[in-house]
This record gives sequence, C-alpha cells and structure tokens, in this order.
Amino acid sequence: MAKQEDVFKTIIAHAKEYGFVFQSSEIYDGLSAVYDYGQNGVELKNNIKRYWWEAMTMLHDNIVGIDSAIFMHPTIWKASGHVDAFNDPLIDNKDSKKRYRADVLIEDEIAKFDEKINKEVAKAAKRFGESFDEEMFRQTNPRVLEHAKKREELHTRFSEAMNANDLAELKQIILDYEIVDPISGTRNWTDVRQFNLMFKTEMGSTADGAMEVYLRPETAQGIFVNYLNVQKTGRMRLPFGIAQIGKAFRNEIVARQFIFRMREFEQMEMQFFVRPGEELKWFDFWRQTRLKWHEALGLGNEKYRFHDHEKLAHYANAATDIEFQMPFGFKEVEGIHSRTNFDLSQHEKFCGKKIQYFDPELGESYVPYVIETSIGVDRMFLSIFCSCYEDQDLGNGDHRAVLHFPPALAPVKCAVLPLVKKDGLPEKAREIQHRLRFDFTCQVDEKDSIGKRYRRQDAIGTPYCITIDHQTLEDDTVTLRHRDSMEQERVKVADLEKILSEKVSLNNLLKKLL
Repeated sequence: MAKQEDVFKTIIAHAKEYGFVFQSSEIYDGLSAVYDYGQNGVELKNNIKRYWWEAMTMLHDNIVGIDSAIFMHPTIWKASGHVDAFNDPLIDNKDSKKRYRADVLIEDEIAKFDEKINKEVAKAAKRFGESFDEEMFRQTNPRVLEHAKKREELHTRFSEAMNANDLAELKQIILDYEIVDPISGTRNWTDVRQFNLMFKTEMGSTADGAMEVYLRPETAQGIFVNYLNVQKTGRMRLPFGIAQIGKAFRNEIVARQFIFRMREFEQMEMQFFVRPGEELKWFDFWRQTRLKWHEALGLGNEKYRFHDHEKLAHYANAATDIEFQMPFGFKEVEGIHSRTNFDLSQHEKFCGKKIQYFDPELGESYVPYVIETSIGVDRMFLSIFCSCYEDQDLGNGDHRAVLHFPPALAPVKCAVLPLVKKDGLPEKAREIQHRLRFDFTCQVDEKDSIGKRYRRQDAIGTPYCITIDHQTLEDDTVTLRHRDSMEQERVKVADLEKILSEKVSLNNLLKKLL
C-alpha cells in the first residue's frame, strides 16, 4: 500500500512539474480541493472531451448537444430532490479530527475481503499452473468460502442500512468490523450525520430583493428542463439523446486524492430519452457501449470493472458504475443510471406545465423514461494520467519518466528538434513546424542536448519527435523518433503530414467504437 501511495505522490509531482495540474491559488497557499489545469493539462483535458463529444454526437444520429447555464431557477433543485436528499453520510474521527464518508469506509472494508479472495486464487494459480481450475477453486476452497461468507454478510448488512438510510446502523457496522481511521489508527468515531453538498449564493441587485440560488451540483437538470425545446426544434423522435459538457459544484467535505474528488469539476453527461418499458433494454445497451469507449483507449481492459449500486438513488430503477484501477484502488469514473421518468415528472409537477412527448407511432403523449451516462472529466483525466505514467528503467543506471498517452489524446502530437542551434537548422525546424501546426499541436524545442529534449518530450507524452540535422538541408529528410519504442526512422519531410495523420488522428479511436 505504501508503495502505491508513493507512486501516486510521484504522479502528482510530475503533473505539476510538467504543466498538467496546479494547485488553485497556490501563491496564496492554495484553495483546498480546487485545481487549475496548466498548458499541457488543458490540451489533454480538451482532447478527452473531444473524444467523448464526437463519440456521442457524430457516431449516433439521434444524439445532439446543448450547453445550459450554471445558474438555474432554485425550484429546479427542489423538484429534482437535491434540496432535501442530496446528502452524504459523514463520520468524524475524534483523534485525527478528519471527516470521512461512512459508506466509503464500509465499501473499502468489503473490498478487503475481495482482495483476500483474489490473493488465495493467485497463490493457487501459481501453485497448480495450467491445470488450475479457478471456478472450482472458488467454489470449494475453505478459506475462499470463509472470506466470501463474511463478505456477503457485510454486504447484506450494509445494503440494508443504506436503503433504509439508517445512520445508526452504519456507525454500528464501522464499530463491529473495527474499522480504524487510516491516519490515527483509532476507532474513536462520532455518530454518522447527513450533510448537504450544494453551494448557495444570491442573485439580485439588493440584499432585500436577492433570490437564493445554487451552483448546479450536476449538469443533468439543464438537459431535462430543455428536452422538449430540443425535441421540437430538432424534430427528434424517441429514442434520442442530449449530450452536455459543463462545470458542476459540490461542497465536498471529504475532498481528497488529488483531482479525483473536487469541489469544482467538469462532467460529460448524456441523457437518453426512451419509451416507458424499454428503459432496461437501453440501460444494458449503454452499459456496454460506454465500457467499449473506455476500452478503446488501450489502457488495459483488466483495469475496468462494473460495480452495481448497493443503494439506488431515489430516481433510479437500475444503476452501475464503471470503475477504473487507480493507484489507490478501483474507483468510479462513470455512472450509468436508469432514472425512470422521475426528473421529468417532477418538473412537470413543480412548473405546472405539460412537458410530455407525443409519440406519433402510438398516437399518445407520455413522459419519457431516461437513461443517463455521466462521466467526470477530471476523473477520466486522472485515470489516463495514472495508467500512462511510467518510470522506465533503461538499463545501465539510466531511466526516463514517460507518459504513454494514446497518441490521439496527447497534449503535444509532435516536437521539432533542430540538432544544433546554428547552420540554418533552427530556421528549417520553424519552417516544418509552421507547416504542421495547422493539423497538429506541434512545438519547436531548441534548448539542451538532443537526449535531454527527448526525455522532456517523453515526460509530457509527445508521441513523435522530428529531429532536423545537416542531412535534412541536403535531401529534405528528417529523423522520426517514436516515444514508446524509442525507435528512429528516416522519413521525407513531404510525408510527415500523412504519417502523423495516420498515427495521431482521433478517428483511430472513434473507428474502434463502430
């Protein structure tokens, strides 16, 4: 565990050193759980958003996008249930003075049983080799069965407490399973309490005439209140979807793990409107479709898993998370929810207007059901960054820090490096960079030795380096260096656009989804 924590600290330091993520307001000692994206971070983040947006709106004829306002009428949040039910169960440790989500503490305890089972399976697989029957071992091994029984007992008890919103039982589970504070190592806990996560502010010119409004805690409601506008103006027929990328705000008390949990974050959400009764079919469709989107990045399919919710939200009849293996364990990066017709029915009730869809095939009006896919841009950024970072041993005491980004997502697609700063090589480098910059994020790097420049580009994940030498002036060829293999090949300057287009195009990712 300590080793993984050290790796995560190294990743955080690397993100700052190479212009990916900075602590917000750092010169004023920072603002907790708020971060700024630097020059390389914003490029990576924009590429992630572009991959999601084009996968949604270009590959699906029945999905369009909108951009709704952050400020919304406060009654919207009353209708959605956020005013009354948008709470986290929190518990404090009296010794460390730290606050935790009680449900997360218990989920981590459940995960420990899974780890024990997997360790037993791994040891047996190593012992028996190719003859190992994992399924039979899981069904018959006494230690595995014992761990599985304890896990199921905890799982059942936890699920019942969450569904009943029984805060006293959540605390009792923490006490019964002797869950300790990771900082103080003690079990000196307070009672579990609910805490509302919405930020409040005021809108109006005077204090007396100001209206209390909220910073939106999710982007979904902006889609719901506009769905009929989009349907009518776009002449959309069910099923159809509305996609949106935007900022959301939550007053997270337990904000930790770098950019994984922040108070200001960005969401990529798509709400898919369907006929009542067809929602579970579409839930399964989007469950698999979204996993395929993640796997297309090539980060390793084994790093993803589904996690079905123990407690369904008040609006849902099915929900699952796509979790990714971070340095600190499997964590949610995307949620897929069947929200039924709760949101639209609530808004129809609270606004007093009919917002039903007329189905020309059935000849009737009804409130559509909704399937939601919701992914955190920042969490996606973190999962990619952690998975792609490597401190690579090159032998003979040499090593390099390298980010193996999928080329289509890399902040800088290519770097043009003149071998020396004389003899017309810098001018030739500028000429090539000016030629490529219309199609690729491309930079010229002249400072330090060529080896140090290669390492610098490796550290920001640049997939290709183009080296300009004296031969370039003679025959108009350059050395193209590949980031991952470090192999070099001689290519014509005239072929660079074609070569790079084939290697770094976002279309390479999108075609995997068809």
